[in-house]
Amino acid sequence: MKFIEELQTRILIGEGAMGTLLYSNGIDHCYEELNVTNPNKIESIHRAYLDAGADILQSNTYGANYIKLKRYGLEDEVSRINRKGVQIAKKAAQGKAFVFGTIGATRGLRKSDLHIDEIKRIFREQLYSLLLEDPDGIILETYYDLEEMETVLSIVKHETNVPIIANLSLHENGYLQNGMHVSEALTRLESLGAEVVGLNCRLGPHHMIRSLEEIPLPKKAFLSVYPNASLPDYVDGRFVYEANPDYFGSSAMKLWEQGARIIGGCCGTTPEHIKAVKKAVGNKAPVNKKVTKLRKIEINDISGVFTKQPLHKKVKNQMTILVELDPPKKLGIDAFMKGAKALKEAGADSITLADNSLASPRISNTALATLLKEKEEINPLVHITCRDRNLIGLQSHLMGLHTLGLNEVLVVTGDPSKIGDFPGSTSVYDLSSFDLISLIKQFNEGLSYSGLPLGQKTNFHVAAAFNPNVRYLHKAVERMEKKITCGADSFLTQPIYSVQQIEEVYEATKHLETPIFIGIMPLTSSRNAEFIHHEVPGITLPENVRKAMSAAGEDRMKAHQEGIAIAKELVEAAMEMFNGIYLITPFLRYDMTVELTSHIHTKNNLQKVGERNI
Repeated sequence: MKFIEELQTRILIGEGAMGTLLYSNGIDHCYEELNVTNPNKIESIHRAYLDAGADILQSNTYGANYIKLKRYGLEDEVSRINRKGVQIAKKAAQGKAFVFGTIGATRGLRKSDLHIDEIKRIFREQLYSLLLEDPDGIILETYYDLEEMETVLSIVKHETNVPIIANLSLHENGYLQNGMHVSEALTRLESLGAEVVGLNCRLGPHHMIRSLEEIPLPKKAFLSVYPNASLPDYVDGRFVYEANPDYFGSSAMKLWEQGARIIGGCCGTTPEHIKAVKKAVGNKAPVNKKVTKLRKIEINDISGVFTKQPLHKKVKNQMTILVELDPPKKLGIDAFMKGAKALKEAGADSITLADNSLASPRISNTALATLLKEKEEINPLVHITCRDRNLIGLQSHLMGLHTLGLNEVLVVTGDPSKIGDFPGSTSVYDLSSFDLISLIKQFNEGLSYSGLPLGQKTNFHVAAAFNPNVRYLHKAVERMEKKITCGADSFLTQPIYSVQQIEEVYEATKHLETPIFIGIMPLTSSRNAEFIHHEVPGITLPENVRKAMSAAGEDRMKAHQEGIAIAKELVEAAMEMFNGIYLITPFLRYDMTVELTSHIHTKNNLQKVGERNI
């Protein structure tokens, strides 16, 4: 029997969850290793699904790739585990079912964790191992990242002629994690040559049905769907799926009505669930016509309510000064508000607020930014780290900032928790800085991470961090260019303490149109200078700067004057090449950044007078 010919005339029933049955039997280590250590166990599960009515068995190789097997010290067993997986499934099938080699996704939320070239290498090794055992086809499943799916699908089509089932996983009804609607994604997979396209995992029957309602029947390919048994519950440290087989069977009828040609089960499904599916749709003729439910997307563009010129546009035409004023580590904000007011009066264009800098808890920068906006009419630049919030919290935070009218943000990775006051706390990092920049730009299109409409378009202007204090400056510039591709509107540098380094940064970045604010933080004492030089990673103070601060001794006034003098020299050098200056206030010593702000305006005015006289 030929797979495609069978699909043209009848509904095929897929297998259920291998992992669910192994988990229910108390097995919680590497499932794929059982192909070689306990093949009889795997064969018995395949047979249970076969007896329940499955027409397609999948090799127990979902995670049998180099990177996942390496977690168990099995990275050298990729070929053997994959080949055994197909052999076991074939033995169980006894010619009564098709056997597909299974390859699962490797990418999670953070695309930057695994480069696409590494994915290709890992994938090819697994694919070649499966193909050595001559499976009836290849099933690609649980792919959240469309780039990864399109990449590996193209590899399979190049290497073999066997049928391919390409199943994506959704974050929300009808949408991939990149915001694309599933109908568009499946059309792209069909154009790449997948014989079957569809969905699996993440969602239960109810949400799978709703998603399929918005998917037209493919023109050439067939539609597959492998829902979870239900949404999981967490009971006594274990995930439990409560959906009963009868409900799953009745849901299969609705999936069939939406044009599914292959209906199987993912997490939480058992042979009883597959038996219910077989009973419900096993004798049904395929659906060849359907009415697709139209999507309704309502997004309001309210960007016009933000009237102030964005900082990244302002700096292209005139000298612009940002001043960082860290939120206090203790309750009480009188000194902070006094400093912010003084900086505004001195001519600072914006106050920037760090997000728990050095991984130590401070008063919420959102709260202080709101007060600055309301009481001082300052449009602050709010820092957002990837460290403290998961993907849910980040999206909620962005919606909150938008609601408060705070639309200038700086995206930073964030110092790891282990360097702060609570080294045992968790650093989240669901997203990298690249991912977060892209997410914010997607919010500006009115779409959440999972592609659902937000109801409004946000109007965020995104600054990004640039650290020039590295051994190879060109590598840091390459990171800048990548952030620009993700949507960065401007850059703030880490503090620089050398005129020569400012010149080097200019030469390395003069090809970029995206504006750069040069970071300058005045030194407060010799002890401060030595700490930065010896203990802050990546920053080296010139010898003459350290000697100058040392010569000032313990006298606070002399140290202040020397720190200001050094900073003024750096500011003046930066002003020759850049329109943006980013002053970093040390230890809430806003008197220093007030003085520097006034100095910048004085020098800038003198320069303008000189230009007019010329």
